[in-house]
Amino acid sequence: MSAPQVAGQAAAAIMTGTAAQYLTFTLGQEEYAVDILKVQEIRGYDAVTAIANTPAFIKGVINLRGVIVPIVDLRLKFQMGETSYDAFTVVIILNVLDRVMGIVVDGVTDVLACPAEQIKPAPQFGAALDTRYIDGLATVDGRMIILVDIEKLMSSPEMALMDEALDGV
Repeated sequence: MSAPQVAGQAAAAIMTGTAAQYLTFTLGQEEYAVDILKVQEIRGYDAVTAIANTPAFIKGVINLRGVIVPIVDLRLKFQMGETSYDAFTVVIILNVLDRVMGIVVDGVTDVLACPAEQIKPAPQFGAALDTRYIDGLATVDGRMIILVDIEKLMSSPEMALMDEALDGV
């Protein structure tokens, strides 16, 4: 699905005003979603400039119309293993916590209108699995979609390392 197709669907979904709007994307076999209002644009994956002394999930930075944008690989952040970047790999550019950043995902799938009654709380796994970044789980058309709180994820302590590394850029 191309960026213009997603943008058109997002506009139509937002105009309905009946449910929360999410951009859905894939990482491996799982489907995730982020609040559509945080999405600035969707781009194909391009080469990034690596920054020394950053965690592996921070792929580097890109120059987006004069703005230095850090790029985070969510597959690595979620410890899902290395991925190969191909024609379907996408970078979702987000406005989060008054800064622009990008997340690398395997592909964008849809814009989803999700009524509150379709969202269930994230299960508690104890200390074995960190679920504080998960807003909930939505079941839509037989698909289980993990709703990511992108602000909590991007404000986590290890993301502060990204800010320190980018101070010199």
